[in-house]
Amino acid sequence: FLAGFGSLMQDVLWCFSQVKGTIDVGVTEADIISTVEFNHTGELLATGDKGGRVVIFQREQESKNQPHRRGEYNVYSTFQSHEPEFDYLKSLEIEEKINKIRWLPQQNAAYFLLSTNDKTVKLWKVSERDKRPEGYNLKDEDGRLRDPSMITMLRVPVLRPMDLMVEATPRRVFANAHTYHINSISVNSDYETYMSADDLRINLWNFEITNQSFNIVDIKPANMEELTEVITAAEFHPHHCNTFVYSSSKGTIRLCDMRTAALCDRHAKFFEEPEDPSNRSFFSEIISSISDVKFSHSGRYIMTRDYLTVKVWDLNMENRPIETYQVHDYLRSKLCSLYENDCIFDKFECVWNGSDSVIMTGSYNNFFRMFDRNTKRDVTLEASRENSKPRAILKPRKVCVGGKRRKDEISVDSLDFSKKILHTAWHPSENIIAVAATNNLYIFQDKVN
Repeated sequence: FLAGFGSLMQDVLWCFSQVKGTIDVGVTEADIISTVEFNHTGELLATGDKGGRVVIFQREQESKNQPHRRGEYNVYSTFQSHEPEFDYLKSLEIEEKINKIRWLPQQNAAYFLLSTNDKTVKLWKVSERDKRPEGYNLKDEDGRLRDPSMITMLRVPVLRPMDLMVEATPRRVFANAHTYHINSISVNSDYETYMSADDLRINLWNFEITNQSFNIVDIKPANMEELTEVITAAEFHPHHCNTFVYSSSKGTIRLCDMRTAALCDRHAKFFEEPEDPSNRSFFSEIISSISDVKFSHSGRYIMTRDYLTVKVWDLNMENRPIETYQVHDYLRSKLCSLYENDCIFDKFECVWNGSDSVIMTGSYNNFFRMFDRNTKRDVTLEASRENSKPRAILKPRKVCVGGKRRKDEISVDSLDFSKKILHTAWHPSENIIAVAATNNLYIFQDKVN
């Protein structure tokens, strides 16, 4: 795409591992990355893991002395966002796993981000400190209170330089509003509100109010035995603060307008593709469930990811998608075994590039796929330590379904389903991508000649 299709995303800049030491030793469930998100400028990249930690990487400024580094990302701040909890009323353990991270646009020197686990959303402030006050009247330099009888003169505190320190402090905690697990958070374009969505409800929050939220979608039936679908993802329109979409486990998307009614139980638009009866199978309902929904940066299109495909919908056409991309169609013959090992329930995410011309999403065997909307060409790349040396060229991978297998192809029977790319992110303006492969974070950049 760009300077020739073959050069896209082929230069591996660097690979981060959130696990100290070698990759094969001491890898725990807590180290698995569960979300990845660039901030609005792309200068910061945040990851959350199953241990409740948030790691923020900062892009280094390009140096004339080391031009080959080309703005690498290095660790900027690490903090514990969520802790494991226990709901005594329901005898339920609440995991500390970070489900989603969303950045707020930067307004001053500090950065703000939202992070959520299954039940609680937190607003974090990340700021730098390179000076410290000294010369207090009532305290000594160690912070201990001085004897008032010993204070004989008034001192004016002064600021002294100190080593740069990055502090992460929780500014707001939004809790006790969700009965079911939170799957999405989305910051509104008014930057005053955001929404959080669980399986059956979507709540609207004001950033300044933590003790109450406004329920804008409620699909819970009076009798839970009549439940036929759940909410799987939700997102605000990038420009219109009154509009949002949410997807369901039935493969449908609803566009809602908050100007119509206080409770958006009636959608403004309903996007659904008619099912082909000839493709109907036992797994049809499962694989049609939408795991992610994203507005394009322009706000004109919606992208959805189900188990086998990525679809692009035009907001002005509800009856079918305008584009459908097969992510790993060779798995259709493997659905039975994927059902038995629960992989069929994996929730893959999808992202746009900065100009909405390229789509990226993950697959198995640490493969991730890219689709050029203009040329209709696609490529499969692999994120692995064996194939990803710094500044090495990533070779496109191909999966062989049957018959003779070429030297550079991999058989569908050899795919490792325990290695999966669920979470990816794309820099908002440049061709830099972040790919989370289990406990490793890979950052790729397109080849610069």
